[in-house]
Amino acid sequence: MNKRIDLHMHTLFSDGELLPSELARRAQQLNHKAIAITDHIDASNVDNLPQIQKAVDDINDNWDIQVILGAEVTHTPVESIDKIAKRARDLGAEIIVVHGETLNEPVIEGTNYAAVNSENVDILAHPGLITKEEAEIALDNDVYIEITARNGHSISNGHVANVCREVGNKLLINTDTHSPDNLITFERSRIVGLGAGLSEKEVKKAIVDNPNEIIGRL
Repeated sequence: MNKRIDLHMHTLFSDGELLPSELARRAQQLNHKAIAITDHIDASNVDNLPQIQKAVDDINDNWDIQVILGAEVTHTPVESIDKIAKRARDLGAEIIVVHGETLNEPVIEGTNYAAVNSENVDILAHPGLITKEEAEIALDNDVYIEITARNGHSISNGHVANVCREVGNKLLINTDTHSPDNLITFERSRIVGLGAGLSEKEVKKAIVDNPNEIIGRL
């Protein structure tokens, strides 16, 4: 059976509902190979990341699932995105996500552009009406673009897929999990990709090849 990788999840350390250990256990039961805990950060709480690392280390020492410490820079001034991402990296975050310009929230214009221009950012999440220019910069800077399973954020998945196909971006299918019912199976992630307009070949890259590529760098 195929194992799933999800690189965008939240816990009680931001606005999620579960402790890191419960999130990891539920993901393990749904046949996940790896997850990244990417709690929301800004200048107020980035220094809390070492606390989450304690749980990550405990899970990795005892269970057959890889948990990666990450962080999602969220609703920060665009001028601060790179600085906060770098601080998170220095504190041990291995995957840095930026909360993109979703159509579902009042994200500051210019967030996508700042994210794809940062050498400290790995993933641009739910980028809304991403432009071709932003996608091209992301490609040049090896920033992955997210197709999301999360309600609301997902309304622009088709647009994201079309732009990123034209440019040739590397896509990921993540859940942006906040609660237990947000977790999905491998097959459900395939359906999310197909629903966004990806081909079977593109879906395989987004749910197998590309996330494994990121993990292989860690």
